[in-house]
Amino acid sequence: MARRRILAEMGYEFEIMTADIDEKGIRREKPEDLVMAIAEAKADAIISRLQTTGLSEKDAQTTLLITADTVVVYKGTIREKPSSEEEAREFIKGYSGSHGAVVGSVLVTNLNTGASKGGWDRAEAYFHDIPDEVIDNLIDEGIPFKVAGGLMLEHPLTLPFVESVVGAIDTIMGLPKALTQKLIHDVL
Repeated sequence: MARRRILAEMGYEFEIMTADIDEKGIRREKPEDLVMAIAEAKADAIISRLQTTGLSEKDAQTTLLITADTVVVYKGTIREKPSSEEEAREFIKGYSGSHGAVVGSVLVTNLNTGASKGGWDRAEAYFHDIPDEVIDNLIDEGIPFKVAGGLMLEHPLTLPFVESVVGAIDTIMGLPKALTQKLIHDVL
């Protein structure tokens, strides 16, 4: 949802496609390498599907494929989407009165030329203490299971507990605008 909103804010017309990949099957030690590997796997899967379904020449000449991935790094550990209520609660309680870093990648592929450029960005979010009842409400809504690290910064329940952000808020939301613009320019 956040990436959709960011692309719309940037003024682009776009179509959302999902990549049928096993993200948990892709492992790297460094978060920057992991998010790039997953963005590349997403691009490969979507390009393969487009080739199978027959992307028209007109579409290829005017289309850029943008894939991205995001993880949270908390005390040196990479966190993706939590897989259980217990893990979601543990993630959010960890950020309470503390902080986490977000590492996000973007890969832009020109479907006409095949040119592809990628990169990553990093930002940090610092939090006030997050009450247990807010954590319960977030889990009840299912929010933690939709986002890396289990916490959607821009959510109305979370936002009052954000102390500060170091870096770009759009990086934390899942698509760094400045990096995306630069990569689009590079592949055009």
